[in-house]
Amino acid sequence: MFDSLSGRLGAIFDRLRGRGALSEADVAEALREVRLALLEADVALPVVKDFIASVRERAVGQEVMRSVTPGQQVVKIVHDALIEALGGAGAVPLALEVPAPAAILMVGLQGSGKTTTAGKLALRLREKSRKKVLLASLDTSRPAAQLQLAQLAERAGVASLPIVAGESPEAIARRALSAARAELYDIVILDTAGRLSIDQALMDEVRTIRALSNPAETLLVVDAMTGQDAVNTARAFNEAVGVSGIVVTRMDGDARGGAALSMRAITGAPIKLAGVGEKLDALEEFHPERVAGRILGMGDIVSLVEKAAETIDQQEAERLAARMAKGKFDLEDYAAQLRQITRMGSLSGILGMLPGVGKIKRELEGANLDTAILRRQGAIIGSMTRAERRNPDLIKASRKRRIALGAGVAVPEVNRLLKQFDEMQTMMKRVNKLGQKGLMRHGIGALLPGGRRPF
Repeated sequence: MFDSLSGRLGAIFDRLRGRGALSEADVAEALREVRLALLEADVALPVVKDFIASVRERAVGQEVMRSVTPGQQVVKIVHDALIEALGGAGAVPLALEVPAPAAILMVGLQGSGKTTTAGKLALRLREKSRKKVLLASLDTSRPAAQLQLAQLAERAGVASLPIVAGESPEAIARRALSAARAELYDIVILDTAGRLSIDQALMDEVRTIRALSNPAETLLVVDAMTGQDAVNTARAFNEAVGVSGIVVTRMDGDARGGAALSMRAITGAPIKLAGVGEKLDALEEFHPERVAGRILGMGDIVSLVEKAAETIDQQEAERLAARMAKGKFDLEDYAAQLRQITRMGSLSGILGMLPGVGKIKRELEGANLDTAILRRQGAIIGSMTRAERRNPDLIKASRKRRIALGAGVAVPEVNRLLKQFDEMQTMMKRVNKLGQKGLMRHGIGALLPGGRRPF
């Protein structure tokens, strides 16, 4: 997400950084381009106007014009303004410090990912907050909606309210709250019905359920892919029932990102959570300062480290590191390394967290890295015998054909994998030969073929 906006802003600021001094005309020209970039990214017009006015007020001051690096100063000002537009520094946690059971009301239009988000939230609360959670579907209009939530509850390892045919949404809500109190649940998540568009019947139903459940949180779920429609939905729900927080789904998708930038200003409610994938654990806290960093190509190392800490098996990582240090790294270890990486999510998502890789990421977009490399390489290694994985020198022409057939790939792909692995082993041998002091003395160029420097 934000890739197109990030690319546009990156090009604008690259030009600013290249100039030794800035005039008011330079800043005005850059802000015109920023304004167009924001509008193209589906940011609401009133939000764009306020954003540009805020940046202009700070950017034409003496602090920037007399700065040694005026271009960098303007980037910092835009960065700070983005953080404000997204809701201010720091994630806003769910407000669940109320007497149990705390009710969370999920509202939104049909197709926004509301039911899936309810399941993701239940898993997050169970695993990260150690809460006892009950899921209840109040959607009696969409076929199989209640069954879908029950299946999600099972996958998340939480309870779901038994389905009783013919019950009204209000009756289901009362039964859910009663069961949560009787069985000492910490949290009950009420998944309301959606519609294809906003109508009076939908709003009346949500108002009634909100009044009888008195939720600690009313979370509006909106799909980032719908652009301005997501902003209009947020405004309508906020005016009708009031929302305490927003969950933006498909934040990992190919959306322009304007909806997320507009939400706080339009509704006054913070974005609290973001859906970043299809897996049940792909729900994260929304950190405005980290998202602003990604938009401006500054990366998000904090999130990358947190994700690594959550997903990487520490013992396995240490075992692999020890084998690398001894030069005993084989294809079985390489396959284990691939599994560690895939647990962290998509490669494009990981690249987006690294500073300064925006251009590289755009160059690699057509390569479909996630499927074309990780999955295929894993399949290729999986098609090898244990002896072949431990000693790749055994793999000659006939074995390559068998491996390629088993993995469903062409022989050249097997060759590429073996060549890549051979280069990796060569690199490790050089690292081991040089040692830490030698590497510091000779630099990274000593690792290149023939010990050449990279320049």
